[in-house]
Amino acid sequence: TKCRIWQFGNTLINMVNFYKDKVIIVTGASSGIGLASARKFASMGAKLVLASRNLDKLEEIAEELSAVTHQQSVICVKTDVTKEEDCKNLIDRTVEHFGKIDVLINNAGISMRAVFNELDLDVIKRLMDTNFWGTVYCTKYALPYLLETKGSVVGVISTAGYVGLPARTGCSASKFAVRGFLETLRIEHLYDGLHVMIFAPGFTTSNIRNVALTADGSPQGETPRKEERMMSAERVARIMARGIYRRKTHMVLTPLGKVTLFANRRLPRVADKMEYRMMANEP
Repeated sequence: TKCRIWQFGNTLINMVNFYKDKVIIVTGASSGIGLASARKFASMGAKLVLASRNLDKLEEIAEELSAVTHQQSVICVKTDVTKEEDCKNLIDRTVEHFGKIDVLINNAGISMRAVFNELDLDVIKRLMDTNFWGTVYCTKYALPYLLETKGSVVGVISTAGYVGLPARTGCSASKFAVRGFLETLRIEHLYDGLHVMIFAPGFTTSNIRNVALTADGSPQGETPRKEERMMSAERVARIMARGIYRRKTHMVLTPLGKVTLFANRRLPRVADKMEYRMMANEP
């Protein structure tokens, strides 16, 4: 027990030293995993660039984080990741202010709840624009700077990026696309120091289900799941920080996520039925 405590303490000290003065961009930083990640990195002395469409909320968060980090160590950039020019501006503003980029966390994303037969196709386009193209745009403009620092690109996907989930055609399609894009990027830069991590949190306590798009593109409004039973965004942020520190390439969180992936590889027909039953319980 004493050995484990010592190892944990030593790892924590090393992580704090690792993150001190690192320049980290977090998209979708106004809530959920993005917000929790920003708080975690700030607590370890990182310099943060917070990106979201909600600038007022970002400025509130920046004021909060100033209590644990230097006032000049957090900047906010209003960013709609579906717009290429916004993503370029995000990277330009970061480099102008801090002079480098060490970590890019592509966290901004939206979800959906509707079977494809009833779905307005614009919903899938909106998911692809946010989840996939947002990751591509930000990564494209950040890549030269990340190569200079031998930094990290993180793509936050979900179990839906590994298996097709019913009523999530747009979500699965966009997350599969992100995974394929980042897998290829990792291999292209296998020998020049770029770290690429595909991060799949599974069901996490956040507002993403409340704002998930329904068949006509309107927000769901109320989560169909018991949020209190899910992994907290704060725990997800801690695991993400360890994963970047250890330069992991893939991380799948939650027992359910791991079981789903295992069953999908070994017992695909059983996995199909399991996924169907699980999602059929939703309203």
